[in-house]
Amino acid sequence: LAPAASTSPSSARARLLRPLHQKHPRLLLPRSSSAPPPAPARASSSTSSSSIQSTMASTNKVPISTPGDTAVADVSATGAFVRKDAIFRNRIDAAGEFPPASGRYHLYFSYACPWASRCISVLGLKGLNHVISTSSVHPTWQATRPDDPGDSHAGWAFAEDDEVMRSPAGAGAFPAGPAYACTPDHIHGSRFVRDIYERVGAGAGTRFTVPILFDKQTGKVVSNESSEIVRDLNACFNEFAERPALDLYPAPLRGAIDELNEWVYHGINNGVYKCGFAVSQAAYDEAVGELFRSLERVEGILAAQRYAAGDAFTEADVRLFPTLVRFDEVYVVYFKCNKKCLREYPNISNYIRDVYQTPGMSASVNMWHIKTHYYSSHPVLNANAIVPAGPDEDLMAPHDRARFEQMGK
Repeated sequence: LAPAASTSPSSARARLLRPLHQKHPRLLLPRSSSAPPPAPARASSSTSSSSIQSTMASTNKVPISTPGDTAVADVSATGAFVRKDAIFRNRIDAAGEFPPASGRYHLYFSYACPWASRCISVLGLKGLNHVISTSSVHPTWQATRPDDPGDSHAGWAFAEDDEVMRSPAGAGAFPAGPAYACTPDHIHGSRFVRDIYERVGAGAGTRFTVPILFDKQTGKVVSNESSEIVRDLNACFNEFAERPALDLYPAPLRGAIDELNEWVYHGINNGVYKCGFAVSQAAYDEAVGELFRSLERVEGILAAQRYAAGDAFTEADVRLFPTLVRFDEVYVVYFKCNKKCLREYPNISNYIRDVYQTPGMSASVNMWHIKTHYYSSHPVLNANAIVPAGPDEDLMAPHDRARFEQMGK
């Protein structure tokens, strides 16, 4: 699909996506003997087409298809994906409305979301899990207003332990509960992340994203901008942290970190989404070219030093890693980023294992959540919610990155 040359972004988006703005009630299956048993490694990811058709027939409604009112719909007149900025941008400040405190703040996140995973990794790296409480959503998006035929939004949901979630189109079967690292909303008992935003008065057009740093004392959202949450977790809670000496944004490296973050965000972090959510060939071609030029640049940097910004592990690695660890498992196939796999880059592939094996980092990676989310949440990209079997990279395999320490001796 491609928009006409002379049109506004909003009208182009409406014309491109109008056939997909349809709705279906959230489909939840009670756990039974036929439901997949709890197993941390992998859950059943699809049901038979006859089962899906039977379910659709019983509801007598047309299934919802993304993009609807989601980030997938945020495309320009040229068919390029254009991410909206976060709207809650408060900061943790000892002299401000949101001072650092232990037990006051709550982080809503998804293991599947690379932006939210940044925050989880900093909690682990700094030793802040006892300071900031958390809630983890189910990876499969759901229709968030199933009783409103005029509301096409599908997004993050909290699941009950006895539920099996289907995709927004009614496909697949994805279990929930503690065995799958899915939790309820521990603060409000919300059903959807959308409910949290609407509770604090978020306006029309808001993207109901994670992470959310929430202040339990005032009942306000502090921030939904992951880069700023990462900075505040690094710098503002040291009096409560188990590892306060770790500084992910050290003064001597800030210039290098900021420069890296800028082009890594545009070319890689957001670059994979620009490939996957493009709705014109020209937009995709431009995005995939920028992505692989940026990856070649990273490969060159990692040939000369252990980490992105030099010899020390920093915020630049926290921001780069979530995209890289998802790349071969998801983006190569799902977002059409298939010019090369990252396992074909010797420095990047060893770096991924090195970072994953850094104490505090591995807890931010849940590959079942990651693959289940992408392959089940966007019917416009994967109608039957079938999750590919591989490649199942061994992130605990040995790496060669310690060679840089030996070179420095």
